[in-house]
Amino acid sequence: VAFVLVLTGVLFGLIGHWFEIFALSDFGFLPSRLFGLMGNFTLVAVPLFIFMGITLEKSGLAEELLKTAETVLKRIRSGLPISLVLVGALLAASTGIVGATVVTMGIISLPRMMQRGISPPLACGTIAASGTLGQIIPPSIVLILLSDMMNLAVADVFAAAIVPGCLLVVSYIAYIVFIARIRPELIPDQAGEAETHSYSELFVRVIRNLIPPLLLILIVIGSILFGVASPTESAACGAFGAFLLCAIRKRVSVQMLKSTVVQTTAVTSMVFTLLIGAQVFSVVFRGLYGDEVISDFILGLEIPTPLILLTVLGLLFILGFFLDFMEICFIVVPIVTPLLVTDLHVNGLWLSILIALNLQTSFLTPPFGFALFYLKGVAPPQITTGDIYRGVFPFVGLQIFILAIVWAFPELATALPSYLFGN
Repeated sequence: VAFVLVLTGVLFGLIGHWFEIFALSDFGFLPSRLFGLMGNFTLVAVPLFIFMGITLEKSGLAEELLKTAETVLKRIRSGLPISLVLVGALLAASTGIVGATVVTMGIISLPRMMQRGISPPLACGTIAASGTLGQIIPPSIVLILLSDMMNLAVADVFAAAIVPGCLLVVSYIAYIVFIARIRPELIPDQAGEAETHSYSELFVRVIRNLIPPLLLILIVIGSILFGVASPTESAACGAFGAFLLCAIRKRVSVQMLKSTVVQTTAVTSMVFTLLIGAQVFSVVFRGLYGDEVISDFILGLEIPTPLILLTVLGLLFILGFFLDFMEICFIVVPIVTPLLVTDLHVNGLWLSILIALNLQTSFLTPPFGFALFYLKGVAPPQITTGDIYRGVFPFVGLQIFILAIVWAFPELATALPSYLFGN
Protein backbone atom coordinates (compact mmCIF):
# COMPACT_ATOMS: atom_id res chain seq x y z
CA VAL A 1 0.00 0.00 0.00
CA ALA A 2 2.82 2.41 0.90
CA PHE A 3 4.55 1.97 -2.46
CA VAL A 4 1.26 2.18 -4.34
CA LEU A 5 0.64 5.54 -2.66
CA VAL A 6 4.08 6.80 -3.76
CA LEU A 7 3.69 5.56 -7.35
CA THR A 8 0.16 6.94 -7.61
CA GLY A 9 1.32 10.32 -6.32
CA VAL A 10 4.28 10.52 -8.70
CA LEU A 11 2.23 9.30 -11.71
CA PHE A 12 -0.57 11.82 -11.21
CA GLY A 13 1.98 14.51 -10.43
CA LEU A 14 3.50 13.93 -13.88
CA ILE A 15 0.04 13.84 -15.50
CA GLY A 16 -0.85 17.09 -13.73
CA HIS A 17 2.40 18.66 -14.92
CA TRP A 18 1.64 17.55 -18.50
CA PHE A 19 -1.72 19.38 -18.32
CA GLU A 20 -0.05 22.34 -16.57
CA ILE A 21 -2.13 22.11 -13.40
CA PHE A 22 0.62 20.77 -11.13
CA ALA A 23 4.10 22.21 -10.63
CA LEU A 24 6.84 19.62 -10.23
CA SER A 25 8.49 22.09 -7.88
CA ASP A 26 5.79 21.10 -5.34
CA PHE A 27 7.75 17.88 -4.86
CA GLY A 28 10.33 20.13 -3.23
CA PHE A 29 8.08 20.28 -0.17
CA LEU A 30 8.59 16.55 0.39
CA PRO A 31 12.03 16.62 2.10
CA SER A 32 10.94 19.13 4.74
CA ARG A 33 7.70 17.20 5.35
CA LEU A 34 9.48 13.86 5.62
CA PHE A 35 12.17 15.19 7.96
CA GLY A 36 9.43 16.88 9.97
CA LEU A 37 7.70 13.52 10.19
CA MET A 38 10.84 11.75 11.37
CA GLY A 39 11.57 14.51 13.85
CA ASN A 40 8.05 14.46 15.32
CA PHE A 41 8.61 13.83 19.04
CA THR A 42 5.05 12.57 19.58
CA LEU A 43 5.46 9.80 17.00
CA VAL A 44 8.42 8.41 18.96
CA ALA A 45 5.70 6.96 21.21
CA VAL A 46 4.68 4.57 18.40
CA PRO A 47 7.75 2.25 18.50
CA LEU A 48 7.88 2.51 22.30
CA PHE A 49 4.27 1.37 22.71
CA ILE A 50 4.82 -1.39 20.15
CA PHE A 51 7.89 -2.55 22.10
CA MET A 52 5.86 -2.46 25.32
CA GLY A 53 3.07 -4.56 23.85
CA ILE A 54 5.35 -7.20 22.35
CA THR A 55 7.38 -7.44 25.56
CA LEU A 56 4.24 -7.94 27.66
CA GLU A 57 3.08 -10.61 25.23
CA LYS A 58 6.30 -12.51 25.90
CA SER A 59 6.07 -12.00 29.69
CA GLY A 60 3.15 -14.41 30.02
CA LEU A 61 0.93 -11.69 31.50
CA ALA A 62 -2.01 -12.46 29.20
CA GLU A 63 -2.03 -16.16 30.06
CA GLU A 64 -1.98 -15.48 33.81
CA LEU A 65 -4.73 -12.87 33.54
CA LEU A 66 -6.94 -15.21 31.51
CA LYS A 67 -6.51 -18.14 33.87
CA THR A 68 -7.15 -16.00 36.94
CA ALA A 69 -10.23 -14.33 35.48
CA GLU A 70 -11.65 -17.69 34.39
CA THR A 71 -11.12 -19.15 37.87
CA VAL A 72 -12.85 -16.23 39.57
CA LEU A 73 -15.80 -15.84 37.16
CA LYS A 74 -16.54 -19.42 36.11
CA ARG A 75 -18.90 -19.69 39.10
CA ILE A 76 -21.53 -17.78 37.10
CA ARG A 77 -23.16 -18.95 33.88
CA SER A 78 -21.62 -16.35 31.55
CA GLY A 79 -18.43 -16.00 33.58
CA LEU A 80 -16.03 -17.37 30.97
CA PRO A 81 -17.05 -15.03 28.11
CA ILE A 82 -17.21 -12.08 30.54
CA SER A 83 -13.70 -12.88 31.77
CA LEU A 84 -12.49 -12.63 28.15
CA VAL A 85 -14.00 -9.14 27.80
CA LEU A 86 -12.46 -7.94 31.07
CA VAL A 87 -9.04 -9.40 30.24
CA GLY A 88 -9.28 -7.93 26.74
CA ALA A 89 -9.90 -4.49 28.30
CA LEU A 90 -6.93 -4.89 30.67
CA LEU A 91 -4.64 -6.04 27.88
CA ALA A 92 -5.89 -3.16 25.71
CA ALA A 93 -4.92 -0.66 28.41
CA SER A 94 -1.51 -2.26 28.93
CA THR A 95 -0.44 -3.55 25.50
CA GLY A 96 -2.78 -2.36 22.75
CA ILE A 97 -1.53 -5.04 20.31
CA VAL A 98 -4.62 -6.54 18.64
CA GLY A 99 -2.91 -9.50 16.98
CA ALA A 100 -1.15 -10.67 20.13
CA THR A 101 -4.31 -10.34 22.24
CA VAL A 102 -6.58 -12.22 19.82
CA VAL A 103 -4.04 -15.01 19.25
CA THR A 104 -3.35 -15.46 22.97
CA MET A 105 -7.03 -15.57 23.93
CA GLY A 106 -7.80 -17.83 20.99
CA ILE A 107 -5.11 -20.35 21.94
CA ILE A 108 -5.90 -20.40 25.66
CA SER A 109 -9.65 -19.84 25.95
CA LEU A 110 -11.30 -21.02 22.74
CA PRO A 111 -10.67 -24.76 23.34
CA ARG A 112 -11.96 -24.42 26.91
CA MET A 113 -15.11 -22.69 25.71
CA MET A 114 -15.66 -25.47 23.20
CA GLN A 115 -15.24 -28.11 25.92
CA ARG A 116 -17.87 -26.39 28.06
CA GLY A 117 -20.42 -26.32 25.25
CA ILE A 118 -20.44 -22.58 24.61
CA SER A 119 -21.74 -21.68 21.16
CA PRO A 120 -18.80 -21.47 18.70
CA PRO A 121 -20.01 -18.22 17.06
CA LEU A 122 -20.48 -16.56 20.47
CA ALA A 123 -17.07 -17.75 21.65
CA CYS A 124 -15.33 -16.54 18.47
CA GLY A 125 -17.15 -13.21 18.45
CA THR A 126 -16.27 -12.54 22.09
CA ILE A 127 -12.57 -13.28 21.55
CA ALA A 128 -12.26 -11.26 18.33
CA ALA A 129 -14.20 -8.26 19.67
CA SER A 130 -12.42 -8.22 23.04
CA GLY A 131 -9.06 -8.37 21.27
CA THR A 132 -9.84 -5.20 19.30
CA LEU A 133 -10.50 -3.08 22.40
CA GLY A 134 -6.85 -2.03 22.18
CA GLN A 135 -7.81 0.27 19.29
CA ILE A 136 -10.04 2.52 21.40
CA ILE A 137 -8.76 2.10 24.96
CA PRO A 138 -5.55 4.11 25.59
CA PRO A 139 -2.66 3.71 25.01
CA SER A 140 -3.66 2.99 21.43
CA ILE A 141 -1.52 3.33 18.31
CA VAL A 142 -4.69 4.34 16.43
CA LEU A 143 -5.32 7.24 18.81
CA ILE A 144 -1.70 8.44 18.56
CA LEU A 145 -1.78 8.40 14.76
CA LEU A 146 -5.21 10.04 14.66
CA SER A 147 -4.08 12.81 16.99
CA ASP A 148 -1.10 13.49 14.73
CA MET A 149 -3.19 13.42 11.54
CA MET A 150 -5.79 15.79 13.07
CA ASN A 151 -3.35 18.09 14.90
CA LEU A 152 -4.75 17.23 18.33
CA ALA A 153 -2.94 16.70 21.62
CA VAL A 154 -2.46 13.00 22.35
CA ALA A 155 -3.41 13.53 26.00
CA ASP A 156 -6.74 15.08 24.93
CA VAL A 157 -7.54 12.18 22.59
CA PHE A 158 -6.56 9.59 25.22
CA ALA A 159 -8.82 11.25 27.79
CA ALA A 160 -11.67 11.53 25.27
CA ALA A 161 -11.47 7.80 24.46
CA ILE A 162 -11.72 6.50 28.04
CA VAL A 163 -15.49 6.83 28.56
CA PRO A 164 -16.47 5.49 25.09
CA GLY A 165 -14.00 2.61 25.58
CA CYS A 166 -15.56 1.73 28.93
CA LEU A 167 -19.05 1.94 27.39
CA LEU A 168 -17.93 -0.56 24.76
CA VAL A 169 -16.73 -2.98 27.44
CA VAL A 170 -20.01 -2.62 29.36
CA SER A 171 -22.05 -3.19 26.18
CA TYR A 172 -20.13 -6.41 25.43
CA ILE A 173 -20.75 -7.73 28.94
CA ALA A 174 -24.44 -6.70 28.85
CA TYR A 175 -24.87 -8.53 25.53
CA ILE A 176 -23.30 -11.72 26.90
CA VAL A 177 -25.49 -11.62 30.02
CA PHE A 178 -28.57 -10.97 27.86
CA ILE A 179 -27.79 -13.90 25.56
CA ALA A 180 -27.21 -16.17 28.57
CA ARG A 181 -30.64 -15.17 29.87
CA ILE A 182 -32.73 -15.52 26.71
CA ARG A 183 -30.82 -18.41 25.09
CA PRO A 184 -29.26 -20.43 27.92
CA GLU A 185 -28.40 -23.29 25.56
CA LEU A 186 -25.67 -21.10 24.02
CA ILE A 187 -23.88 -20.77 27.38
CA PRO A 188 -24.43 -23.90 29.49
CA ASP A 189 -24.34 -23.45 33.26
CA GLN A 190 -20.91 -24.51 34.56
CA ALA A 191 -21.27 -23.31 38.13
CA GLY A 192 -21.27 -26.82 39.52
CA GLU A 193 -17.95 -27.57 37.80
CA ALA A 194 -16.05 -24.66 39.38
CA GLU A 195 -12.68 -25.58 40.77
CA THR A 196 -12.41 -25.54 44.54
CA HIS A 197 -10.31 -22.60 45.65
CA SER A 198 -10.46 -20.91 49.02
CA TYR A 199 -11.25 -17.21 49.00
CA SER A 200 -7.79 -16.46 50.37
CA GLU A 201 -6.17 -18.38 47.50
CA LEU A 202 -8.31 -16.54 44.95
CA PHE A 203 -7.50 -13.19 46.58
CA VAL A 204 -3.74 -13.81 46.48
CA ARG A 205 -3.92 -15.01 42.89
CA VAL A 206 -5.94 -11.99 41.78
CA ILE A 207 -3.62 -9.55 43.52
CA ARG A 208 -0.48 -11.21 42.14
CA ASN A 209 -1.73 -11.15 38.57
CA LEU A 210 -3.67 -7.87 38.58
CA ILE A 211 -1.26 -5.53 40.34
CA PRO A 212 1.47 -5.56 37.60
CA PRO A 213 -0.80 -4.58 34.69
CA LEU A 214 -2.70 -2.07 36.82
CA LEU A 215 0.56 -0.43 37.87
CA LEU A 216 1.66 -0.30 34.25
CA ILE A 217 -1.66 1.25 33.21
CA LEU A 218 -1.34 3.83 35.99
CA ILE A 219 2.21 4.70 34.91
CA VAL A 220 1.38 5.00 31.22
CA ILE A 221 -2.11 6.51 31.13
CA GLY A 222 -2.14 8.20 34.55
CA SER A 223 1.10 10.07 33.91
CA ILE A 224 -0.36 11.46 30.66
CA LEU A 225 -3.79 12.39 32.04
CA PHE A 226 -2.42 14.04 35.17
CA GLY A 227 0.23 15.98 33.30
CA VAL A 228 3.21 14.23 34.87
CA ALA A 229 4.75 13.18 31.55
CA SER A 230 4.27 13.65 27.83
CA PRO A 231 2.89 10.71 25.81
CA THR A 232 6.38 9.88 24.52
CA GLU A 233 7.89 9.98 28.03
CA SER A 234 5.11 7.81 29.43
CA ALA A 235 5.59 5.38 26.51
CA ALA A 236 9.28 5.13 27.43
CA CYS A 237 8.34 4.43 31.07
CA GLY A 238 5.82 1.83 29.89
CA ALA A 239 8.40 0.11 27.70
CA PHE A 240 10.86 -0.03 30.60
CA GLY A 241 8.10 -1.23 32.95
CA ALA A 242 7.12 -4.00 30.53
CA PHE A 243 10.75 -5.11 30.26
CA LEU A 244 11.05 -5.06 34.09
CA LEU A 245 7.89 -7.13 34.42
CA CYS A 246 9.28 -9.62 31.93
CA ALA A 247 12.52 -9.80 33.95
CA ILE A 248 10.61 -10.39 37.21
CA ARG A 249 8.82 -13.30 35.55
CA LYS A 250 12.23 -14.62 34.41
CA ARG A 251 11.28 -14.48 30.73
CA VAL A 252 14.21 -12.27 29.64
CA SER A 253 16.91 -13.77 27.42
CA VAL A 254 19.11 -12.62 24.57
CA GLN A 255 16.90 -14.47 22.09
CA MET A 256 13.73 -12.95 23.57
CA LEU A 257 15.19 -9.44 23.45
CA LYS A 258 16.38 -9.92 19.87
CA SER A 259 12.98 -11.22 18.77
CA THR A 260 11.20 -8.31 20.46
CA VAL A 261 13.44 -5.69 18.87
CA VAL A 262 13.13 -7.26 15.41
CA GLN A 263 9.31 -7.37 15.65
CA THR A 264 9.19 -3.79 16.93
CA THR A 265 11.41 -2.62 14.08
CA ALA A 266 9.31 -4.43 11.47
CA VAL A 267 5.98 -3.00 12.67
CA THR A 268 7.44 0.50 13.16
CA SER A 269 8.97 0.42 9.68
CA MET A 270 5.61 -0.56 8.18
CA VAL A 271 3.83 2.32 9.97
CA PHE A 272 6.37 4.95 8.93
CA THR A 273 6.67 3.67 5.36
CA LEU A 274 2.91 4.13 5.09
CA LEU A 275 3.29 7.61 6.54
CA ILE A 276 5.93 8.48 3.91
CA GLY A 277 3.73 7.13 1.11
CA ALA A 278 0.80 9.16 2.45
CA GLN A 279 2.94 12.32 2.44
CA VAL A 280 3.77 11.87 -1.27
CA PHE A 281 0.10 11.20 -2.05
CA SER A 282 -0.96 14.24 0.01
CA VAL A 283 1.45 16.66 -1.71
CA VAL A 284 0.13 15.73 -5.16
CA PHE A 285 -3.51 15.58 -4.03
CA ARG A 286 -3.33 19.10 -2.63
CA GLY A 287 -1.18 20.28 -5.55
CA LEU A 288 -3.99 19.18 -7.89
CA TYR A 289 -6.46 21.08 -5.66
CA GLY A 290 -8.21 17.84 -4.71
CA ASP A 291 -9.08 19.06 -1.22
CA GLU A 292 -10.68 22.21 -2.67
CA VAL A 293 -12.66 20.16 -5.20
CA ILE A 294 -14.09 17.92 -2.45
CA SER A 295 -14.79 20.86 -0.13
CA ASP A 296 -16.48 22.95 -2.83
CA PHE A 297 -18.56 19.99 -4.03
CA ILE A 298 -19.86 19.04 -0.58
CA LEU A 299 -20.46 22.60 0.60
CA GLY A 300 -22.19 23.34 -2.71
CA LEU A 301 -24.77 20.64 -1.98
CA GLU A 302 -26.04 22.77 0.92
CA ILE A 303 -26.98 19.75 3.01
CA PRO A 304 -26.97 19.78 6.85
CA THR A 305 -23.66 19.21 8.63
CA PRO A 306 -24.92 16.08 10.47
CA LEU A 307 -25.78 14.48 7.14
CA ILE A 308 -22.30 15.27 5.77
CA LEU A 309 -20.71 13.79 8.89
CA LEU A 310 -22.92 10.71 8.65
CA THR A 311 -21.87 10.26 5.00
CA VAL A 312 -18.18 10.50 5.91
CA LEU A 313 -18.55 7.97 8.75
CA GLY A 314 -20.49 5.67 6.45
CA LEU A 315 -17.68 5.88 3.89
CA LEU A 316 -15.09 5.04 6.58
CA PHE A 317 -17.20 2.06 7.68
CA ILE A 318 -17.44 0.70 4.12
CA LEU A 319 -13.71 1.22 3.52
CA GLY A 320 -13.09 -0.77 6.71
CA PHE A 321 -14.33 -3.90 4.92
CA PHE A 322 -11.41 -3.68 2.50
CA LEU A 323 -8.64 -1.56 4.04
CA ASP A 324 -6.60 -1.66 7.23
CA PHE A 325 -7.16 1.15 9.76
CA MET A 326 -3.75 2.66 8.98
CA GLU A 327 -4.47 3.14 5.28
CA ILE A 328 -7.77 4.82 6.15
CA CYS A 329 -6.10 6.95 8.81
CA PHE A 330 -3.29 8.14 6.55
CA ILE A 331 -5.26 8.60 3.31
CA VAL A 332 -8.87 9.53 4.12
CA VAL A 333 -8.63 11.31 7.48
CA PRO A 334 -6.31 14.13 6.25
CA ILE A 335 -8.74 14.75 3.37
CA VAL A 336 -11.99 14.93 5.38
CA THR A 337 -10.67 16.60 8.54
CA PRO A 338 -10.18 20.12 7.07
CA LEU A 339 -13.67 19.97 5.56
CA LEU A 340 -15.40 18.91 8.78
CA VAL A 341 -13.34 20.82 11.35
CA THR A 342 -12.34 24.00 9.48
CA ASP A 343 -15.24 24.53 7.08
CA LEU A 344 -18.13 22.99 9.05
CA HIS A 345 -16.78 23.67 12.57
CA VAL A 346 -17.22 20.13 13.89
CA ASN A 347 -15.49 19.59 17.24
CA GLY A 348 -12.16 17.92 16.32
CA LEU A 349 -11.84 15.95 19.55
CA TRP A 350 -15.35 14.53 19.27
CA LEU A 351 -14.71 13.74 15.60
CA SER A 352 -11.50 11.86 16.44
CA ILE A 353 -13.39 9.51 18.78
CA LEU A 354 -16.16 8.92 16.24
CA ILE A 355 -13.49 8.03 13.67
CA ALA A 356 -11.63 5.79 16.15
CA LEU A 357 -14.81 3.88 17.01
CA ASN A 358 -15.51 3.55 13.30
CA LEU A 359 -12.00 2.33 12.49
CA GLN A 360 -12.28 -0.31 15.22
CA THR A 361 -14.95 -2.09 13.18
CA SER A 362 -12.39 -2.57 10.37
CA PHE A 363 -10.77 -5.34 12.44
CA LEU A 364 -14.03 -7.30 12.56
CA THR A 365 -15.67 -6.76 9.18
CA PRO A 366 -15.06 -9.43 6.52
CA PRO A 367 -13.48 -10.11 4.12
CA PHE A 368 -10.34 -8.32 5.38
CA GLY A 369 -10.91 -8.07 9.14
CA PHE A 370 -7.49 -8.77 10.62
CA ALA A 371 -8.86 -10.06 13.94
CA LEU A 372 -10.78 -12.71 11.96
CA PHE A 373 -7.56 -13.90 10.29
CA TYR A 374 -5.69 -13.96 13.61
CA LEU A 375 -8.42 -16.04 15.26
CA LYS A 376 -8.89 -18.45 12.34
CA GLY A 377 -5.13 -19.10 12.36
CA VAL A 378 -5.21 -20.50 15.93
CA ALA A 379 -8.77 -21.86 16.12
CA PRO A 380 -9.42 -25.62 16.47
CA PRO A 381 -10.26 -27.43 13.20
CA GLN A 382 -13.97 -27.66 14.01
CA ILE A 383 -14.28 -23.84 14.04
CA THR A 384 -15.32 -22.66 10.57
CA THR A 385 -14.93 -19.26 8.98
CA GLY A 386 -18.72 -19.03 9.05
CA ASP A 387 -18.71 -19.45 12.85
CA ILE A 388 -16.30 -16.54 13.18
CA TYR A 389 -18.27 -14.31 10.80
CA ARG A 390 -21.59 -15.05 12.54
CA GLY A 391 -20.01 -14.42 15.91
CA VAL A 392 -18.55 -10.98 15.16
CA PHE A 393 -21.61 -9.37 13.55
CA PRO A 394 -23.47 -8.73 16.86
CA PHE A 395 -20.32 -7.09 18.24
CA VAL A 396 -19.97 -4.91 15.15
CA GLY A 397 -23.57 -3.88 15.82
CA LEU A 398 -22.64 -3.01 19.41
CA GLN A 399 -19.73 -0.89 18.18
CA ILE A 400 -22.06 1.00 15.84
CA PHE A 401 -24.54 1.41 18.73
CA ILE A 402 -21.87 2.96 20.98
CA LEU A 403 -20.80 5.15 18.05
CA ALA A 404 -24.41 6.38 17.82
CA ILE A 405 -24.49 7.03 21.58
CA VAL A 406 -21.31 9.13 21.40
CA TRP A 407 -22.78 10.92 18.37
CA ALA A 408 -25.95 11.74 20.34
CA PHE A 409 -24.06 12.77 23.49
CA PRO A 410 -20.76 14.44 22.51
CA GLU A 411 -20.04 15.15 26.20
CA LEU A 412 -19.15 11.47 26.60
CA ALA A 413 -16.00 12.26 24.61
CA THR A 414 -15.39 15.90 25.49
CA ALA A 415 -16.27 16.16 29.20
CA LEU A 416 -13.25 14.33 30.64
CA PRO A 417 -10.61 16.25 28.57
CA SER A 418 -12.40 19.48 29.49
CA TYR A 419 -12.33 18.56 33.18
CA LEU A 420 -8.68 17.46 33.16
CA PHE A 421 -7.17 20.06 30.84
CA GLY A 422 -9.74 22.84 30.69
CA ASN A 423 -10.01 22.63 26.88
